[in-house]
Amino acid sequence: MNEQALSETLRTAGYIADEGLVTTLWFSQALERPLLLEGDAGVGKTAVAGALAKALARRLIRLQCYEGLDLQQAAYEWNYARQLLAIRLHEHGTAMAERDLFALDYLLERPLLAALTSDVPAVLLIDEVDRADEAFEAYLLEALADWQITIPELGRVVARHIPLVVLTSNRTRELSDALRRRCLYYYVDYPTLERETAIVRATLPDAASQLVEDAVAFVQRLRKEDLEKNPGIAETLDWVRALHKLELRALPEDPDTVLRTLICLLKTHDDRFQMSGERVRALVEGRRSGAVAVSA
Repeated sequence: MNEQALSETLRTAGYIADEGLVTTLWFSQALERPLLLEGDAGVGKTAVAGALAKALARRLIRLQCYEGLDLQQAAYEWNYARQLLAIRLHEHGTAMAERDLFALDYLLERPLLAALTSDVPAVLLIDEVDRADEAFEAYLLEALADWQITIPELGRVVARHIPLVVLTSNRTRELSDALRRRCLYYYVDYPTLERETAIVRATLPDAASQLVEDAVAFVQRLRKEDLEKNPGIAETLDWVRALHKLELRALPEDPDTVLRTLICLLKTHDDRFQMSGERVRALVEGRRSGAVAVSA
């Protein structure tokens, strides 16, 4: 599959990617290298893995990272209850050897191991890797470099099929050079006006064309404001969906009407408080609102 075919397949799967991302995804697949996607929250990094799995007809395996994540949640753990049951069943018969207790039958697979032992190639999403501890990040190096996991009781478990790995990071902390060296890299930025319009139209085909154009242009201008949290693509979709539910065919000129709907876009108290009617009017009219006095 060449880059053009991959782009079209992703579009069919519901993800409209820019050329740079498509090229990086193609290289990741061709070179069998993990891909690290960085960018602000809400720009669509996680959705890349889902669309890729759908486009390639692969199983999606997701590992959601968080502070304190350890091997038991991420890679594997032993089924102690089943091991204990096996011991009790053998109490009146032949004693069990230790090696029999630590066999694959008693192993509980978590996302990392499941991706390596999958009978068919999978897409492994390691989401928000920057939220995990540095110790866990170091553990990932073996899996991403050699496509294997070492289990002390069993030895090396080598991948049956090399998974297509997508790591995402919101840059809450700096990732190690060792992890970066093992990955291809792409920075996912907020979409351009044209691309975001295409995404909204593809996702909400029933929404009026003028409403989509007006709303996306408004969001693009809103992101240039001094906000604590810029609205992402998901917020744009929620807002257009809400405006469509109100049976609007275009963005209202009345700033108070628009202001009441901004609960879909503004997700902090300070951002909502600073957005006055005059400021909204300026954004609706396509003017920079920086010169507009903000009322309390």
